Amino acid sequence: MPLHYRLLDELQQPLLNKFYKDQNSSMRSVKGARLWVARTPEIVAGLCLKPLPEGFWLTGLWVDPNWRQRRVAGELVESAVRGCETPVWLFCHPDLCPFYRRLGFEPAGDTLPTLLCEKLVRYQRNKALVALERVNRPAADQAPETALR
Repeated sequence: MPLHYRLLDELQQPLLNKFYKDQNSSMRSVKGARLWVARTPEIVAGLCLKPLPEGFWLTGLWVDPNWRQRRVAGELVESAVRGCETPVWLFCHPDLCPFYRRLGFEPAGDTLPTLLCEKLVRYQRNKALVALERVNRPAADQAPETALR
């Protein structure tokens, strides 16, 4: 069955929360975020892109276990960040760094906004996390073959 990667409108936010709940995930959609899903038509994966003054914070990436190892997560992330002309940050377990590096994310270093720095410090008290960043350039700044992707 083909997958479709879609941005949900605000009225559909409960659908993503239902998906998380049905998956026994503690994740919840973020109000005011761009909510992205992969559908078959049922939701099989989702994520949130929360706008920040400096860019976006990617949270809540979850793929139904029956759909893992099929490139769903990577395609969903690519679909979600493709239109972002500002940086996108995320926190992940160090074991997931190779996956995110293949998608163009690098260690955030000094570029992490203060708000996210504070969250990261709090979250690191309970789990191993690293901050990654993907710097997106406006389409006009990209080489023609990249802009047409």
